[in-house]
Amino acid sequence: MRSDNKIIPSFLMANTSLIMIIAAVIWAAFSGDMASNNHRTRTNTTDSQGSTTPQQVHISMVGRDKMRISWMTRKPALSKVEYGMSSGVYDTSVIGTSTTYYYLLYKSGHIHEVVIGPLNPNTVYYYSCSADASREFFFKTTPPQLPINFVVIGDLGQTGWTDSTLQHISQANYDMLLLPGDLSYADYWQPKWDSFGRLVEPLASQRPWMVTHGNHEIEKIPILHGTPFTSYNARWHMPFEESGSPSNLYYSFDVASEVHVIMLGSYTDFSQGSSQYKWLEGDLNKIDRKKTPWVMVLFHAPWYNSNKAHSKEYESVNMRKAMEQLLYDARVDVIFVGHVHAYERFTRVYDGKANKCGPVHITIGDGGNREGLATKFTDPKPEISIFREASFGHGQLEVINSSHAQWTWHRNQDNLSVAGDSVWLTSLFSHPDCNPQ
Repeated sequence: MRSDNKIIPSFLMANTSLIMIIAAVIWAAFSGDMASNNHRTRTNTTDSQGSTTPQQVHISMVGRDKMRISWMTRKPALSKVEYGMSSGVYDTSVIGTSTTYYYLLYKSGHIHEVVIGPLNPNTVYYYSCSADASREFFFKTTPPQLPINFVVIGDLGQTGWTDSTLQHISQANYDMLLLPGDLSYADYWQPKWDSFGRLVEPLASQRPWMVTHGNHEIEKIPILHGTPFTSYNARWHMPFEESGSPSNLYYSFDVASEVHVIMLGSYTDFSQGSSQYKWLEGDLNKIDRKKTPWVMVLFHAPWYNSNKAHSKEYESVNMRKAMEQLLYDARVDVIFVGHVHAYERFTRVYDGKANKCGPVHITIGDGGNREGLATKFTDPKPEISIFREASFGHGQLEVINSSHAQWTWHRNQDNLSVAGDSVWLTSLFSHPDCNPQ
């Protein structure tokens, strides 16, 4: 009898949890649109393309001289990219692959991938996908050497705030976009991954978008869907293989030969001895700072945070415990994170204190998510926090040469020419007391 009494509550709890999960999925289906309507009208991303017409086109860098072209068609189509240096004149074609995935009752369209190259640096290429001449795209490759300009945004979403951020970015002269997690805010409702792909296509098809995951990409549902990151991994294939990583959730790449970018995963195992930790340790050891003076790292959950939102979460506290020493010893220059829906810039930090040889930490989770801004900062402001503000915007990092880079943060309510925050950064490689051995 006692065992029955134990079983019945357990059964009820399991079913209650399942009901709550299903309710959360239904809520996610509608809450994004409700947030958009309450916070200005979102860009119309209705699917108006033909069943085999390429859509949701985005590109990502693969190695130093190749580009991955990714797109979707609702029905089967040729996984082919034709490209050249003149509009409408394509002298090269490459055949790739296509996949689909299932998520609960949703079946994706056909996700196509083609890697093209070798490509010339700092060059505009025109291309078409699936042999469909009705939609021509173009992109510009990154320069072979400094200077190079990055745009950095986090927690983007699909709201009117997102529209404003993307409009600002479209006016910027940049070479690559970096995004430290929380892309679509689909939150289990898969059609929102499709609308997000259409929303960002005008920019993501022109410059490489290099992304890593956040908590909103996990989309794991106990019992119903046990595999995390299904949609993210299927749609946003990053060049993890080229960096020797075993997972699409963390990887690295070089840009302009003098900048090494490391994308880490806050929501995959980061403990000492984990695959991610071992890979990071090996990746850092391979960097020749004489050839690559700048090293930057991106992940989602911030290690330092003076906002009450997401304060002292497991991923933040324990990832810092596991990996901060590695990044400090390697003299990483700057760390970009998201998760907290505000902007905050810290001084160079190590072990919770200002340290001239530690990385600068910057929270840039203010891209335009549907949950709104995180407005409650702690008071008084910690000494290591230099600038903080709850406004939507984006950041730009222009790496000028081997020793100097300029970081600027731009609010959506200001003209692009106005910088809400600005600072000159000096590479730790050029600092006589911090030069990594």
